[in-house]
Amino acid sequence: MRIAVTGASGLIGRHLIGALTDRGDTVVALSRQPSTVARAATARWDPLTEPLPSRALDTDAIVNLAGAPIARGRLGARHRRRILHSRVLTTRRIANALVGGGPRTLVSGSAIGYYGLADSAVDETAPAGDDFLASVCVAWERETTAASAAGVRVVNLRTGHVLARDGGLLPMLKLPAQLGLSGPLGDGRHWQSWIHIDDEVGLILHALDHADVNGPLNATAPNAVRQRDLASALGRALRRPARIPTPRFALRLALGGMADVALTSQRVTPAVALRTGYQFRFPEIDGAFCDLVARG
Repeated sequence: MRIAVTGASGLIGRHLIGALTDRGDTVVALSRQPSTVARAATARWDPLTEPLPSRALDTDAIVNLAGAPIARGRLGARHRRRILHSRVLTTRRIANALVGGGPRTLVSGSAIGYYGLADSAVDETAPAGDDFLASVCVAWERETTAASAAGVRVVNLRTGHVLARDGGLLPMLKLPAQLGLSGPLGDGRHWQSWIHIDDEVGLILHALDHADVNGPLNATAPNAVRQRDLASALGRALRRPARIPTPRFALRLALGGMADVALTSQRVTPAVALRTGYQFRFPEIDGAFCDLVARG
């Protein structure tokens, strides 16, 4: 296939492009900084100020992964606006362009933040939460409705905490764990829904390849874990203790509003992925960490 990818220089975009090219697909990578993208034809695009390049419409599908990193900075008013606008405006431009023709498949990023606090297991049928990140995800996904109404198959990829060697949650946890200084965040009882980068990419490919995947798709491993168990699993993989908790007040002093993201309990299940036959490579947290640590 011929696939356009936005957010091509980000963590998921980089890994996705590698997987697409490895299997023989042609990739058109859209980025503000195309020189940072490898293994793909590139087109410069600033989604906040420019229409979608015509090259992106001469494809079989678009994968929209663009958006300002949530964890980069405190959740002040300026950062909140950047998080919201970078997602909503990009998706709006893509969806509006698709109304006029072009690819009939759009896999568009979202996040499990959609569900807000979810201490009991939730799947794709659950309602939205009522906090800031839930409101961002609702607005983000709403922008794809114009494309859906025009007959485009839209998949809203609700991603959990991504585990990868070169980004996401793992590098933030690995250094203190190697020093024996890691442990649960807060009391460690809150649920964290995670996914290995290989399965994140695998689910995007699954969504591209399977016409029966439509609407919300939770990109999480089938076995969420409590945060204390995630910390223990990383300690086992690194052969280091993981017993020193980080108190809630210390997290809030260090991270401000981001502490609430780190401490929010979310137990999310990938019901659509399992129903449509996706086989997870890393369904358990121990296997995921052991694989990533072994890779270096």
